[in-house]
Amino acid sequence: MQASEVRRAVATAMSTASSLGLPVDEAIVLHDSNKLTLRLLPCDVLARVAPAAQQVAQFEVELARRLAGSGCPVAVLEPRVEPRVHERDGFVVTLWTYYEPVTPREVPPADYAHALERLHARMRKLDVPTPRFTDRVEQAQRLVADRDRTPALADTDRELLGDTLRSLKRAIGERGSAEQLLHGEPHPGNVLATKSGLLFIDLETCCRGPVEFDLAHAPEEVGEHYPGVDQDLLRECRLLVLAMITAWRWDRDDQFPDGRRLGSEWLSRIRAALDRNGLDTHG
Repeated sequence: MQASEVRRAVATAMSTASSLGLPVDEAIVLHDSNKLTLRLLPCDVLARVAPAAQQVAQFEVELARRLAGSGCPVAVLEPRVEPRVHERDGFVVTLWTYYEPVTPREVPPADYAHALERLHARMRKLDVPTPRFTDRVEQAQRLVADRDRTPALADTDRELLGDTLRSLKRAIGERGSAEQLLHGEPHPGNVLATKSGLLFIDLETCCRGPVEFDLAHAPEEVGEHYPGVDQDLLRECRLLVLAMITAWRWDRDDQFPDGRRLGSEWLSRIRAALDRNGLDTHG
C-alpha cells in the first residue's frame, strides 16, 4: 500500500477492533503488500486490512471457518469477536488469532509435506465454488498481454512468458489428472510454524486443480515427501508457477520488495528450464 493508505488502514483496523471491545493501543506492521497485516496490542490480534474494492475477504472468512471446524491445519479467526468481515472507511478488516512464531523458523520438508497432505485431505471433502487453477493462469496471461500494465517488459520476454503460460496450461490440462480444492499458494510465506504445529494462512487464493499445482509453490524437497506425486506433472507445474509469479513482478503496480530484479532473474530461470528440458512453447 502507499504510505498514506497504510496510515488510514492502520487507523481503520485499530478503530474496528476497539469498537468490538478489544483493547488496542498499538499496531505493528507485519506485512505490507496488496493488503496490510498488523499485530494489534495489547489484545494480541492479527488484523488483515485491504481496500474494499480489491478483496475477497468474505470467501476467505467462510472457508477458514469450515476448514478450521473440520480440523484442518489452518489459522483460525479471532474467537473473541464475531467471525465476519468488517467494512469501514473504504477498507475491509478481518481479525485472526495471532500465533507467536517458534524458532527455528525453517520448516523441515517432511513436516511441510505432511501438513499440506492433511490440508488437501480435508479440502477434498469440501464442495465450495472456487475458480480452477487455469483461471489464475489466464490472469497472468492477460497481464502479460497488456502493454499498459507491463510497460517495462521487453517484447522478447513478453513473448516468452505468454508462450510459456499458454503451452503449460494446455499441457497440464490435457493430462487429465484428478483435481480438487487447493490452497492455491502454499509457499513458505503462507506457512506458520507455531507451538500447535504448522498452519496455513491466506486462503483467498484457493482454487481447483491437481495437488501438484500446490506442491509447485513449496520448496522442491517437500515434493519428495508427499505421497503419490506425479513428478513429471510437478515439474510442469513448477515452471508454470514460475512463469506466473514472474508475470506479477512486471506489473507496473507491483509492490513486491525488489520485484523487478526478481522478475529479470526468473526470466533467466525460465529460459534455462526450457532449454534444459527441450520444451517448445511455440506449439
